[in-house]
Amino acid sequence: METLVVDHPLVAHKLTTLRDVRTDSPTFRRLADELVTLLAYEATRDVRVTDVTVQTPVAQAEGVRLAKPSPLVVPILRAGLGMLDGMMRLLPTAEVGFLGMLRNESTLQAETYATRLPDDLSGRQCYVVDPMLATGGTLAAAIQFLFDRGAVDVTALCLLAAPEGLAYMDKVFANSGKPIRVVTAALDERLNEHGYIVPGLGDAGDRLYGVV
Repeated sequence: METLVVDHPLVAHKLTTLRDVRTDSPTFRRLADELVTLLAYEATRDVRVTDVTVQTPVAQAEGVRLAKPSPLVVPILRAGLGMLDGMMRLLPTAEVGFLGMLRNESTLQAETYATRLPDDLSGRQCYVVDPMLATGGTLAAAIQFLFDRGAVDVTALCLLAAPEGLAYMDKVFANSGKPIRVVTAALDERLNEHGYIVPGLGDAGDRLYGVV
């Protein structure tokens, strides 16, 4: 598994405001959207393309277009929805699937409650978006779900990641033989006793949409 922590001043600037407890939900949503677009630029570096020739006003030019089948963007509900627009801004021709997963606060294990995905993902590149990689259970379950349906490689975009979550992902997929990448704005210190990232930014879903 490959992990990329995007080291860029604009990423750090926006993340700092996201962490601030004084940042209200409208501002949090806007900054999360902007931050995801910056992460998506790095996350799509290996997106598959095909060579094409186009006619310019002056002459023919060689270029590339996104290959078929189209990439699939998969937000993990509900917090992942706050990252969807930022991802689609760079991949407007991608398709979108939805995966509803909820962490059981007693066991810290992921439970699936809703899916809206193609049954056959053979040959598809998938991009999973979820703000927080904490224990790793939810993201690992989501990635395995996509591989079980035939996805060939998966890139996960997370605003924050914890060392424990990355270690868990490494353990789960050590022998998978499939390319997995995690792109994040920061690798934080640790998890607390409740499984939350420290220093983190709190519950991303609540900060995006309010407490429900």
